[in-house]
Amino acid sequence: MIRPTHLSAERKEQSSREGCWRNRLLDDCIASLAKSNSAATAVVDDHHVISYSELDSLIDRFAAVLRTLGVKRGEVVSWQLPNWLESIIVHHASIRIGAISNPIVPIYRHREVAFILKQTQASVVIIPAKFRGFDFPSMIDDIRGDLADLQHVIVVDRSGEGCAANNFDHLMSNVLEPSAATFTERSADDVAVMIYTSGTTSDPKGVLHTHNTLDYEDQSIIDLFGLTGNDIVFMPSPLAHITGILYGLQLPFMVGSAVVLQDVWQPEAALSLIQKYRCTFMIAATPFLHGLVYDEELTHADVSSLRVFGCGGADVPPELIRQAEKTLNCMTTRVYGSSEFPTLSAGNSKDSLELRATTDGRLIGHAEYLVVDEDDNSLSPNNTGDLLVRGPELFVGYLDAKLNDEAFTSDGWFRTGDLAQINDQGFVTIKGRRKDIILRGGENISAKEIEDLLFEHPAINDIAAVGMPDPVMVERICAYVVLRPDMEITLQDITDFLEQHKIAKQKLPERLELIDVLPVTASGKIQKFKLREDIAQKLAAELSKT
Repeated sequence: MIRPTHLSAERKEQSSREGCWRNRLLDDCIASLAKSNSAATAVVDDHHVISYSELDSLIDRFAAVLRTLGVKRGEVVSWQLPNWLESIIVHHASIRIGAISNPIVPIYRHREVAFILKQTQASVVIIPAKFRGFDFPSMIDDIRGDLADLQHVIVVDRSGEGCAANNFDHLMSNVLEPSAATFTERSADDVAVMIYTSGTTSDPKGVLHTHNTLDYEDQSIIDLFGLTGNDIVFMPSPLAHITGILYGLQLPFMVGSAVVLQDVWQPEAALSLIQKYRCTFMIAATPFLHGLVYDEELTHADVSSLRVFGCGGADVPPELIRQAEKTLNCMTTRVYGSSEFPTLSAGNSKDSLELRATTDGRLIGHAEYLVVDEDDNSLSPNNTGDLLVRGPELFVGYLDAKLNDEAFTSDGWFRTGDLAQINDQGFVTIKGRRKDIILRGGENISAKEIEDLLFEHPAINDIAAVGMPDPVMVERICAYVVLRPDMEITLQDITDFLEQHKIAKQKLPERLELIDVLPVTASGKIQKFKLREDIAQKLAAELSKT
């Protein structure tokens, strides 16, 4: 049974005393609304419009499927599904039986999925038969030999042709009627969700959240933006990403609203969905906001229902916020958070547009922050240093407990790895990253993972992967390569080599720069800031010639 690895009695007592942790189970709101507002729409995707009563029944049925398969309290149910109704069913059914929901983003491939399934010891994984042309069952077949704990692979086949025993619809239609005996005793301090995030190391890290941490996080966002049952949430961000978990899988059902899902991002289609369902609220990464603001169809779409757009997960250009507020005519703000601390700061309608555009907002609810120097001494306002955070929504440790020692201070502050500055008004601005990650389209990509793999290439003597600025994706990957004597290499060679390792295509470098020697410090550490400056200057020079 997986339990919190970093949750002190003092933190539990304080969070309960201050009324932040309400000891509510995340799935209870759906069961309650199934009785009090049964006919109201809960979920819309490209195949379904589902009421609260129907959703609650579907969750009960899949909960019974999981118990029939032997899943117990504290065990992991992994799922790698797009933004489909089935994701919501699997997530809440897992939680309802006391198991742990483990979403895996659909872009992950053999290497990442094998690592996650092996470390979590998941006995069940739910996958699509095919999504965006990729054969997920074949991937599982390829890696299954190394997964001793994996017993059941359930396939969601939307082609209508699936009839195998492990088909999702087949299992749902043949399950015995769920009963009270299906469920188990649970606690709001149980781990409810385990999400993997890439950080400074090449392997992803399992982040543990309880019912209490996620309940508080969502409630703080509801309060910040004044959300009610009259709001309609639009969710194009992957449900398996922290943004999707919080604001697609959880928040809508806490206020009794509906969530409209989009499984493949297309700005024109998104505008149509917002107009059709009168969506009012969304939080998504920079590419999503950029896509809406600059799509040619915006002038023909009626998006007047949209009243709040929170943009985060990657660097957000101030001008994008200004332009969005003008063209979308809704309150637009930068937000800052992470898988470990979902939302530390944001702005709302009480704050000026300029503050919402140029800073990452002010603290939300009971969140706390410190900016410190390299010796953990607190810095005064307007000085840049390392950002430490803590609060009721802070995660309860990594699955690999050894990672906690480096991540937390002795008095419970979490080291974000980001550099920040706090102004005299208390607004925080993220200035850079200590963590060696590349933020591509809202996804954290480990530079070290790419470098570790490319070091194996016979033509490469030295390698550094850095983010290069991009107006849509925020960053794309540039590989700086030092060649071995008398060797040659092309970007296609690098792509082909990495694809042999079956990593997600988002991790493939999109530019190659050959260099005689990498810039290093006296101690031998690569000065990546110099490489980022170099590629930014080259891109600017190239742009000026067009």
